[in-house]
Amino acid sequence: MSEINLNSRALIRVPAALTIGGLASASQVGVETVRYYQRRRLLPIPSGAGAVRRYPAELINRIRFIKKSQNLGFTLDEIRELLKLEEGGNRRAIRTVANSRLKSIREKIGDLERMEGVLAQRVHDCEEANSSAACPIIAALSEA
Repeated sequence: MSEINLNSRALIRVPAALTIGGLASASQVGVETVRYYQRRRLLPIPSGAGAVRRYPAELINRIRFIKKSQNLGFTLDEIRELLKLEEGGNRRAIRTVANSRLKSIREKIGDLERMEGVLAQRVHDCEEANSSAACPIIAALSEA
């Protein structure tokens, strides 16, 4: 049995080796997610000694790392790079990957703020427009 840290307060006991279903369940993902991560080279594919493959319990934490990274907007390619860098402890390279993602997030925020401004103006224009005239929102979206 292995102890896996769920968060800073709780440990759970799981078998040292899990089936793919057990790994998925303990990681709170579906079996297809585990298989997808394997195809994307984020998780190893264990050799099949017998009919059932066994996965080390440590992969639970790796899957959680992947999910948390995705929630921060990292792509699977970036996550694969972070996992490689984690093993080597190259903080400069890790910061480079994270800074690249941060730049992308800031660009998206800027885009969203511009979109908000345009849409807010169109809603205001619609509220102020003569009701017999074409709706400014539809007119703006119809322009080539």
